[in-house]
Amino acid sequence: MTVLHVFNGNVLAADTVLPEARITIEHERIVAIEPSCGGAADERVDLAGGWMLPGFVDAQVNGGGGVLFNDTPTVDGIAAIGAAHARYGTTAFLPTLISADPDVIARGLDAVDEAIAAGVPGVVGIHVEGPFINPRRKGIHAEERLIRLDDDTMALLTRPARGRVMLTLAPELADPADLERLVAAGVILSAGHSDATAEQAATGFAHGITGVTHLFNAMAPLHHRAPGLIGAAFDDDGVWCGVIADGVHVVPSILRLTLKAKSAERVMLVTDAMPGVGNEGAPFYLDGHEIFVRDGICTDAAGTLAGSGLDMAGAVRNIVAMTGITVPVAARMAAQTPAAYLGLDDEYGRVQPGYRADFAMLDSALKPMQTWIGGRRHDCPSYA
Repeated sequence: MTVLHVFNGNVLAADTVLPEARITIEHERIVAIEPSCGGAADERVDLAGGWMLPGFVDAQVNGGGGVLFNDTPTVDGIAAIGAAHARYGTTAFLPTLISADPDVIARGLDAVDEAIAAGVPGVVGIHVEGPFINPRRKGIHAEERLIRLDDDTMALLTRPARGRVMLTLAPELADPADLERLVAAGVILSAGHSDATAEQAATGFAHGITGVTHLFNAMAPLHHRAPGLIGAAFDDDGVWCGVIADGVHVVPSILRLTLKAKSAERVMLVTDAMPGVGNEGAPFYLDGHEIFVRDGICTDAAGTLAGSGLDMAGAVRNIVAMTGITVPVAARMAAQTPAAYLGLDDEYGRVQPGYRADFAMLDSALKPMQTWIGGRRHDCPSYA
């Protein structure tokens, strides 16, 4: 058992903000929260005017710490990526494959199963982004890797898995019966890299697609006579949408509009992070093409966006600054909402008894101080 005292700041406990709290942790979970710091403690954290938030849940992590999951679909690769993102408050994540060949997808699925079995901190499943996407909206994805769902890939994606399996696909290229089969096997479906009309998107939603991957990016723009995937997502209150809040993938005014259309209960922050996160923004290669990182923005030589250099603490800072929402609302978008989308909101995304002892400790500027995963402290670089 561990007793943690957190004081001199703001503790977001469930839906209440406390100035201090005594938190008892046992077997990686919170067993009690008291609104004062009386008695002895094993650990004490001075927030210095900052925040204790639920640990962040990131559904789209391509890489970090100099590692790209496509190139290193192994347990060690997942551990390195997770360690890099833990420095920025992320306590649960989906390592993400970018339109990979089926053999790489198989290796990624195996690696995630093995990582979860081995207790690698933070990994809760896998996100397979493509290759079942529309070439017209491929973005940085390699066109030669794009394929349609068939019996072999369906069998691969529907096999039993230890964690969550999230699949991004273009709804206009998928048979509704295949969507239903994937959902029946427990696969979480998201529409993305798509040229779908609003009608095609709505059909996808009706047959099991519940999310939209990096809303606005790699899809037809919203038009008042051709609303497309964006309009369909706005029109369906039940659909979750991921957004990359770096101010480049989506500009601030559109982030504000999105929150008016969908609310924080259905808009989740994602990083779409690349290897430069936790690796000083170093350049890297994707499918043989050099990707440059400038001011946290990842592009190829032609200027095509290639994921991001964003971390989740940065996404929280940005969404607060760009939209004017409160820190608790931003925390919902970074933790509770993605946990709900992934069906993990009974144990992730909130600081309350019964939930995992996963915390993001941020200073008054919303920069990371400490991350706690399963009751274990991970110091962040500036505060180690």
